[in-house]
Amino acid sequence: MSRAQPNNPLHGVTLEEMVRELVEEFGWEGLARDVPVACFRTNPTLTSSVKYLRKATRARAQVEAAFLAYRARRER
Repeated sequence: MSRAQPNNPLHGVTLEEMVRELVEEFGWEGLARDVPVACFRTNPTLTSSVKYLRKATRARAQVEAAFLAYRARRER
């Protein structure tokens, strides 16, 4: 049974979708500037970045915040 989460703006958005959308908009360099973690600076790939972010909760929180800020700017 799936429940709607109207107060959760990240509901239904996967980590891979977030990273892909941010990379398409800002590139790896821009993402590394906003979220300074090694997986975005050194030989970045979508697969390795998502794998790292699933384990690193602090870095994942930064990516989620960057994604929400990007979406808010885009919706204006």
